[in-house]
Amino acid sequence: MISISDETFTKKDFTKTPLESGEYDNCVFSSCIFYESRLTEISFINCVFNDCDLSLVKIENTAFREVEFNSCKMVGVDFEYANSFSLRFSFKNSNLSHAVFFQKDIRKTVFEHCILHETDFTQANLAESKFSYSDLSGSIFDRTHLEKADFREALNFSIIPENNFLKKARFSQHDLAGLLTHSGIEIS
Repeated sequence: MISISDETFTKKDFTKTPLESGEYDNCVFSSCIFYESRLTEISFINCVFNDCDLSLVKIENTAFREVEFNSCKMVGVDFEYANSFSLRFSFKNSNLSHAVFFQKDIRKTVFEHCILHETDFTQANLAESKFSYSDLSGSIFDRTHLEKADFREALNFSIIPENNFLKKARFSQHDLAGLLTHSGIEIS
């Protein structure tokens, strides 16, 4: 297993030459293609991904510790199989549609200006997470821990309060329909 620190990877196509297994510390990946790649047994620590395509990557036992994803395409990524130890990341201007975070403890995660269409957050711990200007159309929240989560600027969410843990979660007054659509109440 290799160990690489403080390196920048620009416009690399990892579908042709796979990223080697090992530890990547304080690395930057810019405009790289990982589409459908296997990123198994890799640790990303304090790394930044800018404008990368990580759609449908396989991340079995992949570690993400303090990792930033900016303007990335991450459609269909199944984070359920990521290494849970110290799992911490943030997402800005990224597309995570059809991603899966089943049973992941991802407290304090920031989703800023993201597309999260039909993303599965079933049984995830999203306590104190922020969904600033993120579109949650069709996303699934079922037995999800949303304590102190901030949905005040979130768009198109639908959450059944009785099926989730919402203590002290924050919502804007004009978006209360996202909490009531399943109850049959008509809101004008």
